[in-house]
Amino acid sequence: MSAPKKVFGIILAGGEGKRLMPLTADRAKPAVPFGGQYRLIDFAISNLINSGLRQVVVLTQYKSHSLDRHISQTWRMSALLDSYVTSVPAQQRLGKRWFSGSADAILQSMNLINDEKPDIVVVIGADHVYRMDFRQMLEAHIESGAKATVAGIRQPLALASQFGVIDADSSTGRIKQFLEKPTDAAGLEDSPHEVLASMGNYIFDADALIAAVEADGESPTSGHDMGGDIVPYFVDRGEAGYYDMKQNEVPGSSPRDRSYWRDVGTIDSFYDAHRDLISTLPIFNLYNMEWPIHSQAVNSPPAKFVRDSVGRIGNAIDSIVSLGSVLSGTHLERSVVGPWTLAGGGSTITDSVVFDHVHVGAGSRVHRAILDKNVVLADGATVGVDRERDLARGFTVTESGITVVGKGVFIER
Repeated sequence: MSAPKKVFGIILAGGEGKRLMPLTADRAKPAVPFGGQYRLIDFAISNLINSGLRQVVVLTQYKSHSLDRHISQTWRMSALLDSYVTSVPAQQRLGKRWFSGSADAILQSMNLINDEKPDIVVVIGADHVYRMDFRQMLEAHIESGAKATVAGIRQPLALASQFGVIDADSSTGRIKQFLEKPTDAAGLEDSPHEVLASMGNYIFDADALIAAVEADGESPTSGHDMGGDIVPYFVDRGEAGYYDMKQNEVPGSSPRDRSYWRDVGTIDSFYDAHRDLISTLPIFNLYNMEWPIHSQAVNSPPAKFVRDSVGRIGNAIDSIVSLGSVLSGTHLERSVVGPWTLAGGGSTITDSVVFDHVHVGAGSRVHRAILDKNVVLADGATVGVDRERDLARGFTVTESGITVVGKGVFIER
């Protein structure tokens, strides 16, 4: 009986997240709150931990303080069993420069791989919302004999230009071509209206990954990107396999949320992903206890719903409300509310995402908005109701009409 393979996890969390501004004005993209009490990084780490990985590093760079703090306070593993999840900032080991790409981040952090001496390295991104059992992908990788395996998720052919697309050879299990945002992609053999889009999740034989990133580091023309440079390196050598997410069976998943994967790199996609959480039968189910999404255990009292000072009764419909929040005579509908939110009498919150420690004054109205932490609405104030006024006040408003208010802003009536 052969010894089990030693597997090491690397999460690439250095993304700046410009398209999520102003939510990333003071934090790295993977540290952006999501779903009330989580941060985006929690989905990546939870998937690896639930899959049995016990040695995981998170490579950070851009405005990483809150991300580093969250990881150190939340993801405390047993040192007795040599288990850890730890953040590793850019160390400038190859000169006085920052990471110039995701592949360069691994190259500059090669000491981490050398110290652990794994057989296999799992490399994933930090800013997608999904569940995945990586044990199944690991088994497929080992059985295939490929040096690299790329996870793919089926997406409509019409959206091919938004993704890196895997041109798959179903007879060999290998990748024929890796196409970066193609405008003329062909559909899959068994589903002509779909393509196999890269999820940004990779599994490598450790020695092959080391050789690839070292060769990439010496190339003056490389963009030093995992998808744009490292995957094509293996494809050209005939050593890149693919894994169809359709095969992945996550414990506790239902036909409705099976194979859910959402890139939340824009304000609109971030907002839409929250909409996926709140229906009676959600497209993405946070309440799957067989594959839990772990996060920091907040020491807070339960959420509370009370009449306001004049006896008005509030209600909450198709919404998520986090610990510590108190809603007094508030109408809440189709929204996600973060911890320690206070909403005054007669206020209305609809179709919105509210981060932690937000104060919504009496009679205020919030509609189709994202409010960052510590935002305060004066009594009778509005946001998301008048597009022109929101723009005049310096708020971000997307073309679809979602208003975003940055951290700590006071909104006058």
